[in-house]
Amino acid sequence: MGFVAPASGAEVAELEAAGAASFWVGGHVASVNPSPEPLVWLARLIEQTATAVVGTATLALPLYPPGLLAKQLADLDRASGGRITVGAGVGGEYPADFDACEVPLAQRGARADEMIPLLRRFWTARPVTHDGPHHNFRDVRIHPAPARAGGPPIVVTGRRAPAIRRAARLGDGWMPYLYSPERYARAARDIHDEAERAERDLAGFAWYAYVFTSVADSTAEARRHMLEFLAGTFRQDADAVLDRVAAAGTPDEVAARLRAFAEAGAGHLILCPCGPGPHATALRLLKEVAPQL
Repeated sequence: MGFVAPASGAEVAELEAAGAASFWVGGHVASVNPSPEPLVWLARLIEQTATAVVGTATLALPLYPPGLLAKQLADLDRASGGRITVGAGVGGEYPADFDACEVPLAQRGARADEMIPLLRRFWTARPVTHDGPHHNFRDVRIHPAPARAGGPPIVVTGRRAPAIRRAARLGDGWMPYLYSPERYARAARDIHDEAERAERDLAGFAWYAYVFTSVADSTAEARRHMLEFLAGTFRQDADAVLDRVAAAGTPDEVAARLRAFAEAGAGHLILCPCGPGPHATALRLLKEVAPQL
């Protein structure tokens, strides 16, 4: 069980000691909601943890020059002792991110498709020559290499058909959010079908699910906290979708909901605790829900 990382280093340490297996950071450059930049936060998180996996959920690949991003992630992987995972998407929900980075919004998918294999080539620490639609290099060498041969895993994030195709053909895993278990199971079958068409073996492929979670003594209280969080984050009424895409309720109800995601194929649950006390919620998830999974 992993968590969206709290901002406090002391809270990160307490959750790690309580059994959290991973911590995840997201962020933007110029979003509506105040937000950190994910690589800066990831660097801080590496120093706040000892053994947990640390990753991005999510990093918008098209915003970054590929050589610079390869260098930053290689350095971070070495600093962590090989503990980072790159949750990578295309962004787009905040067009201002792309304006700030001077990247055309319409090119985000094609740029991500080009960058994923390019990052892996840079992580060999050998000179790279590349002629592509968006990036061109002549004998560019990014070294030293990451801690792990081949570099950190690149887990494709996203909810729609292009992300599913990208995960199946290019990713080391897949991580959707705002999914129901039923939709997760259907999309997992689509990924297997797409990989088969590409003649790609998915052995070692990692299956993640990012789930907004609220736990309380009563179902009504947990749902109220969840609705307040979703409305504040996504600027819309979330009552109609809460039951499909979130886990809100008593510890037993949340455990049953998370088991449904596991039964749909999710092997790694990333929980975003929602409510007035997200740290207390995370501790409660570890103590009262995790033992039931």
